Amino acid sequence: MAHRTLSPTFKRAWSVAAVALLGCGSVLAQWQWIDSSGNRVFSDTPPPAGVPDKNILKGPGARATPAEAPAAETTPAATAPTTAPKLSGRDDELEAKKKQAEEAEQAKKKAEAAKLAKARAENCERAKRAKTTLDSGVRMATMNAKGEREIMDDNARAAESKRLDAIVRSDCGPLPAPK
Repeated sequence: MAHRTLSPTFKRAWSVAAVALLGCGSVLAQWQWIDSSGNRVFSDTPPPAGVPDKNILKGPGARATPAEAPAAETTPAATAPTTAPKLSGRDDELEAKKKQAEEAEQAKKKAEAAKLAKARAENCERAKRAKTTLDSGVRMATMNAKGEREIMDDNARAAESKRLDAIVRSDCGPLPAPK
């Protein structure tokens, strides 16, 4: 009879399944206690009423079941306050996410302000150059709606000068205060 060897893939799958099965056993056993003969007992049901509290090693929360509650009230250990985790009403993870969102919003506003400042500086520089050229007295021409070239007369120069002055006043000064 020929001897068959198992493939490495099959061995790996089998070992993963075995580890998963071993891990599931401890999840199902929520209670641990030491019985009267000194053996550790793992169970998903609470220990019998005769097991003292000092022998209960692990439980899913409260150690006393409704059947044991009257007996537990008479013991002095039941009157001692239990230490419960202190709840602060805050979720640190949520707080961190809020802080990150606020920082991202501030960074976005800062980037928009920088972009606006850069555009204002460019407009200011262009308007100053155009104003200097206009004030030099050099003959200037513009294009009309038909695409024809027209020489600027004194009225057109004065209107263009007013427009450039308004741009210099609005873009070259400090940023206006937000409303």
